[in-house]
Amino acid sequence: MQLKEIPVTGIPYDQIKIEKVPAAPEYCERPAELIPSANRAVVINPNRTCMPLGAMWAVLGVRKAIPFVQGAQGCTTYVRYTFCRIFKEPAVIATASFHEDAAVFGGRRNLVEGIRNLVVRYWPELIGVVTTCSSEIIGDDMVSFIKMARANLRKEIGPEKADRIPIVLVNTPSFAGSHVEGYDRASRAFVETLATTRGEPNGKVNIIPGLFYPGDIREIKHLLRHMGVEAIVLFDISDTLDAPLEPPMSVPYYPPGGTAVGEIRDMANSLATFALQPHAGQAGARYLERKYGVRAVVGPPPVGVQGTDAFLKALREITGKPIPESLLQERGRLVDSLADTLHHTMMKKVAVMGDPDIVLGVTRFVLEMGMEPVALAGGTASKTFVHDVEAILAEAGYEGEPPLIINGGDLFEFEEYLKKQPRLDLIIGNSRAVDISRELQVPLVRVGFPIYDRFGYQKRPIVGYRGGEMLLAEIVNSMLDYQYPDDRTQQL
Repeated sequence: MQLKEIPVTGIPYDQIKIEKVPAAPEYCERPAELIPSANRAVVINPNRTCMPLGAMWAVLGVRKAIPFVQGAQGCTTYVRYTFCRIFKEPAVIATASFHEDAAVFGGRRNLVEGIRNLVVRYWPELIGVVTTCSSEIIGDDMVSFIKMARANLRKEIGPEKADRIPIVLVNTPSFAGSHVEGYDRASRAFVETLATTRGEPNGKVNIIPGLFYPGDIREIKHLLRHMGVEAIVLFDISDTLDAPLEPPMSVPYYPPGGTAVGEIRDMANSLATFALQPHAGQAGARYLERKYGVRAVVGPPPVGVQGTDAFLKALREITGKPIPESLLQERGRLVDSLADTLHHTMMKKVAVMGDPDIVLGVTRFVLEMGMEPVALAGGTASKTFVHDVEAILAEAGYEGEPPLIINGGDLFEFEEYLKKQPRLDLIIGNSRAVDISRELQVPLVRVGFPIYDRFGYQKRPIVGYRGGEMLLAEIVNSMLDYQYPDDRTQQL
């Protein structure tokens, strides 16, 4: 079946499935003008998800905090389901439970009653109110609603208890951005609401990790510990979304860990703020720099040798702490692994997809391996993504065929381009690339958000030198599984 043009009403799902055929002689080439997502009225196989998800991810990284979603139940159910698939942990997320009456008359009553119920039943230490498409389109006056909710709480439980619970508002209309921008907005909303006083310097650095997994945050803490640097990690999900099972558990149950509210209040007194993912966390770092003069260090993601080098050098410059021999040895092991596997990775064709920061970090790393990027697809449109990719290629002295750079497009465009390539050895990306990998018959190394079809990836770091070793091993072994002749496996 061939589609001569995209119908105005969109393409039914069954027709898309029919056209999903491997890149073989039977493959029917699509009209070139319909492949770029910018030329189409529909998105096919999106490379991102909604903005509230990123804000909820952030709130769950705060100690004893609960996200409160001002929207329909589906907005919450989808995110809880997604988090459970990825982290294998329950995620407590409250909802205003919008129905038809809220869509007509507004969501004030839902928010006031919902926050009241949340407080008297769970007694959280912080509530993060996350808006959705419906509440933003209705035009809910969230600031006034939150004031009403607090006034209601004061009457019922007293001003002392009511004022002890901060309520942070994060505006996240889904139609205006992706989960990456939701996280970014949350980083600013939290420091703007809580870090309101510049006092005595605390001698610490702030770390806003971005959408890295618990294993990555533990690796970042490992680097900080060896450097002897004290840090405030904003949105620390390393224990809240990877909690130990230690019964008996109290009710209501809060997982251990998370960034304490007091730590967030203290962020205005730190030496600097490291936003490790520029697109997810830069807004908070920039705000602290403008408001309190706390230096912002934005990226690069500490993936691979150069990315981790840059992070540690910036730490050394700001804190005056030397890079210890233990970390230099870890660096040496990663460099040794790169040398040991160069004959497997050199000149291999690779495509990378996912969130822009993950794509940028991984691209720099695969260039260190001598691989040749064919296509780089960042799922969230960015003003700097194309420039950043070009800068990384120039920095590496890359002289091969320039890769296709997709800035915010969908995976249909990514897939169609790869089908026309004479050779592709590897795809690096999240679980959304599984079907593409199978159709093109090349291995997929799973990195980034979301990974829902494998177990344990949320615990495996890709950052730091040790994370780089693990990622390198995954890349090499994946290609060996697909490409290395069976009669030569004894000669590795």
